[in-house]
Amino acid sequence: MLQLLRIELYKIFKRPRTYIAFIVITAIILLLQIALKADGKEYVGMMMSGMDDSFFAPPTEVLNGYTVCFIILNLLLIHVPILVALIAGDMISGEANMGTLRLLASRPASRIELLLVKFLAATIYTLALLVWVALLALGVSILLFGTNQMVIPREFEFNIIDTGDVFWRYMAAFAFASVGLITVASLAFMLSTFVDNSIVPVVGTVCVIIIFTILTQIQIPFYDSVEPYLFTTHMLGWKGFFYVKGEEGITIDGSVENLPAVLKSGAVLLGYSLLFLGIAIWHFRRKNILS
Repeated sequence: MLQLLRIELYKIFKRPRTYIAFIVITAIILLLQIALKADGKEYVGMMMSGMDDSFFAPPTEVLNGYTVCFIILNLLLIHVPILVALIAGDMISGEANMGTLRLLASRPASRIELLLVKFLAATIYTLALLVWVALLALGVSILLFGTNQMVIPREFEFNIIDTGDVFWRYMAAFAFASVGLITVASLAFMLSTFVDNSIVPVVGTVCVIIIFTILTQIQIPFYDSVEPYLFTTHMLGWKGFFYVKGEEGITIDGSVENLPAVLKSGAVLLGYSLLFLGIAIWHFRRKNILS
């Protein structure tokens, strides 16, 4: 199985289109960092406009590496799932499109083993992409802007997180984000088992994400009934690690305001991943492979 995994990883990382996601993410993050470095005071002023007038913090202190990373993740993590789908949606349908799926299925390894290896390879790619996001968004932001207390605006209030209480929150947030991205990868992977064209699972996954995101953002009559079942809603749970217990800006180090809700969102995402993978296995075992 390990040898099969090496082969699948080689297939992924030898293709030029694999690096499109890394290039796009690098360009977006660097552009945002340059823009905030050049004119971040205006953004900070807009961010703080809804806060109490009694609160004041110099823009140079507010706009530190931790805050910049939070801003970038809010803007970026909506788009990363689309980039993940480009690879995960090609894992099975790509083989069928090239005419090699039947050959792979005829190997001594069972279909389930083949499917699990391909899914594991897609997961490793997803995690590698997220690590790259973390290195650029957090690591480079700290180098450019330094570190300080982190100010989290929340409608008409705010939380101030001490410098020493921030880093572990980012590690937890990235770990949570990995569960969300794996859910997207499993959806694209499942769709790829149903078709022989890589475009369909990629476009299908993107459409699902867009529709679910729109439903999450707008209030519709049946929203309360639908919202708990949209995995895109739970993908925002990483923000929960930055909402801390406290009053009037004084927060409790190490606290998470609604940890049960964050853990529930993580469990829901994990459940969706297992569901999508289970459907993929069920269908692939019965699939009549002609290509």
